[in-house]
Amino acid sequence: MLAKTLCYALVGVSGVPIDVQAYVSGGNQFQFTMVGLPDTAVKESRDRVVAAIKNSGFAMPYGHTTVNLSPADVKKEGTVFDLSIAVAIIQATKQIKAYNLQDTLILGELALDGSLVPVQGVLPLVISAKERGIQKVLLPYMNAPEVEAVMGMEVYPARNLYEAMQHLSGKAPILPQVQKTYEECLQKQQEQAYDLSRVRGQQQAKRALEVAAAGGHNILFVGVPGSGKTMLARCLPGILPQMTQEEAFETTRIYSAAGMLAPGTGLMTVRPFRAPHHTASAAALIGGGINAKPGEVSLAHNGVLFLDEMPEYPRRVLEALRQPLEDGYANVSRVRAHAKYLSRCMLVASMNPCPCGYYGSRTRACRCGSRDIRKYLDRISGPLLDRIDMQIEVDAVPVEELSTRATGETSAEVRVRVEKARKIQLERFQNTNIYCNAQMNNKHIEQYANVSDEAMRFLHQAIKKFALSMRAYGRIIKLARTVADLKEKPNIELADMAEAVQFRIIDSKYWGEE
Repeated sequence: MLAKTLCYALVGVSGVPIDVQAYVSGGNQFQFTMVGLPDTAVKESRDRVVAAIKNSGFAMPYGHTTVNLSPADVKKEGTVFDLSIAVAIIQATKQIKAYNLQDTLILGELALDGSLVPVQGVLPLVISAKERGIQKVLLPYMNAPEVEAVMGMEVYPARNLYEAMQHLSGKAPILPQVQKTYEECLQKQQEQAYDLSRVRGQQQAKRALEVAAAGGHNILFVGVPGSGKTMLARCLPGILPQMTQEEAFETTRIYSAAGMLAPGTGLMTVRPFRAPHHTASAAALIGGGINAKPGEVSLAHNGVLFLDEMPEYPRRVLEALRQPLEDGYANVSRVRAHAKYLSRCMLVASMNPCPCGYYGSRTRACRCGSRDIRKYLDRISGPLLDRIDMQIEVDAVPVEELSTRATGETSAEVRVRVEKARKIQLERFQNTNIYCNAQMNNKHIEQYANVSDEAMRFLHQAIKKFALSMRAYGRIIKLARTVADLKEKPNIELADMAEAVQFRIIDSKYWGEE
């Protein structure tokens, strides 16, 4: 007899429908064949399925059983097909009559005792199925919270194979999970260990951090050791706004596909903060491996990618960041797989101005020669520097300010202004696929910037004076748009443009002509 069930294969962060076909024929010895381009994990499901069927009170057919995963030209990876295969075999042998199998997505890994084990990539698989008109999904109990925010989908969480078969046959239906709206899924904002009120001095740097958070801009801190660069960067999550529903789904899909969601975890609603070590490889940062997994730049999507001591990263690794930062996605191609991962993140980097760290310091003399300084700074290329919207110089804080008990604004107070600015941007871009000013392209700049004539003349003068590139020209306008949004002004005036320009002029000091 022949039976079919519906499963999905994960390709990148999307799902491809797979027909699981089981055919059982007679014979004088037990044979189990699996075809359809399965990888090792899928081939091993044969042993898991046989044991699970027997230990769940069903009989494994004696004879020749063939399982085909169609279409055969799509590589099948992982353990997500176990439950679909077992259900198809039980249905083919008429042990239980199940109904509407082609209308239900069936996902899950089987343990030898028949219990269901959570699998990775459930959210992108369920969303892809919903986009193709599938409205029911049967999956492991521990995977159910991951898809609780997918409205319009009937989610049936099962604990084992026997429970799944009883549900499919109608003998003991599983109650569908109560789905939640995005507002109900919102996680409480975690209390941050780093707060802006604990940062002494550095008023310009704190203002720059606020502007960066309000517009989603990349930022580079250049300064002497101990000036607070890392602490400033660590304060950023505390002033970032809550993710929108679309951003939360995008981020969670990436983490689900990467297998980085803990079992029982729901939708990610807190922006990610990734801080890879400077020994990270290009594959770790951009993505790669045999199966083209997402890298740190994609895991930071809609959040922050922090590169501490940026010049210590290998140059080829830093150069690999140029395309994802510019385009907002990373294309990961390997012999066995190809995937496209979104990577619209804030890049926050810090570095010393020279090998000893004190070039340009007002408190301590630099010990480096000019050639050593130039060689150190040249580890950051011009094209990569151009993709960093803001470049901020920080120096050591005077001891008098360190010892004062006075505190500045808290992260919560700054976050209120950031959220107001982001709300303005969300309303501005509501009919587009972008969420903040940093994501604007040239067309969006022409449509939404609203630069006054006086501000534009000032920008032209600054471009000539500091020999800035055309890419810097566009990024300064984006910065000015964010400064104006923080003031809740519809147009960019001269003061807004002047503040934006000052965030882009230190590269002429450090990376200009000798």
